[in-house]
Amino acid sequence: MEEVSVTRNGCDIMASQVSAHLRHRKVALLANPASVSGEIVHTSRILQENGINLVCLFGPQHGYRGETQANMIEWRDYAHPDLDIPVYSLYGSTRTPLPAMLEGIDTMVIDLPDTGARPYTYIWTALLTMRACSAADVNVLVLDRPNPVGGLAVEGPLLEERFHSFVGMFPLPLRHGMTIAEILSMINQGSMNSCRLEIVRMKKWKRSMFFEETELPWILPSPNIPHPGTALVYSGMVLLEGTNISEGRGTTRPFEIVGAPWIDPESFARQLSAAGMEGVIFQPFSFLPTADKYAGELCGGVHLHVNDRKAFRPVRCAARIISLAARLYPDRFGWHPPPYEYEETLMPIDIISGSSHLREHIDAGEKIDSLFESWREDEDRFSRERRRFLLYR
Repeated sequence: MEEVSVTRNGCDIMASQVSAHLRHRKVALLANPASVSGEIVHTSRILQENGINLVCLFGPQHGYRGETQANMIEWRDYAHPDLDIPVYSLYGSTRTPLPAMLEGIDTMVIDLPDTGARPYTYIWTALLTMRACSAADVNVLVLDRPNPVGGLAVEGPLLEERFHSFVGMFPLPLRHGMTIAEILSMINQGSMNSCRLEIVRMKKWKRSMFFEETELPWILPSPNIPHPGTALVYSGMVLLEGTNISEGRGTTRPFEIVGAPWIDPESFARQLSAAGMEGVIFQPFSFLPTADKYAGELCGGVHLHVNDRKAFRPVRCAARIISLAARLYPDRFGWHPPPYEYEETLMPIDIISGSSHLREHIDAGEKIDSLFESWREDEDRFSRERRRFLLYR
């Protein structure tokens, strides 16, 4: 019989052999619409069909149902129409499960997708949930999932402590190359108040894999990550959220299309191409966003075509795009002011990038390549530090 090559995520493994300690226990689930098996069966249904007493649900940013669009669009608790149990919002005034929500719970199951980027908030929702469970003496079971952009490449500066926020609560680089279970394990093992954490590992996932190689179905982890290619560029292009350059929200290719009304697409694409970045082609592009920045205004910019995903460095690419826009259009380019993701005072670009260095470097008119040199030390240090927490080769 031919061996099946498809990756099996933690949800699939649980579906075939539900952990014995979930039997006869009261279970909560933190999930969203992408929390499905390889057969596209939601984790909540798998738990229910296996006779697990599922007593409440939790959802991250964008909602348990995945219906809310951009940053700072909150959603409220509600009762699940079919299961008749509460669904608690962890994106709003409450971002950490309250003690009352965890009362009577024995085990919290966490099954969330990720994009491989530090600013993607699901990691931090999972961390806050893990900490709340530790305080409430609740076990945590993490169902692991692939990093869609692979587990080898590490890119960008490490998050500095004074820039901790809801888009970063631990010193990871922008592109961390880890799975959500690896990150939670790394943080938990270094914590004085560690929780009882169990991980259901994937099978047949290798660090060299991009999502398409897993043969798993792609379910949107959030509304503006429509396909795996978006996730590949996101860990860099998310930096544009800290600027007045459109990151392509309101188009069918968010984070792959970028620009502004004051950018000349032909000149911009030509100068980006001349920089010699590997793995990407810049197509001059015009677009009319239907929402978010410059909604209804004609924008010029570029469409990123990644033609070598192993060579492509999204964080450096985004930093170069921002630097070029600031140099070519000094009277039009600007930094997005706070608030941003519940941070009221720090500049959004600083909490996204992890420090003030990128902003200060560009404001001073310095060459962006010198900043890239300083990132290498952070990237090498993190690559060494993460080794003992990696669960896959």
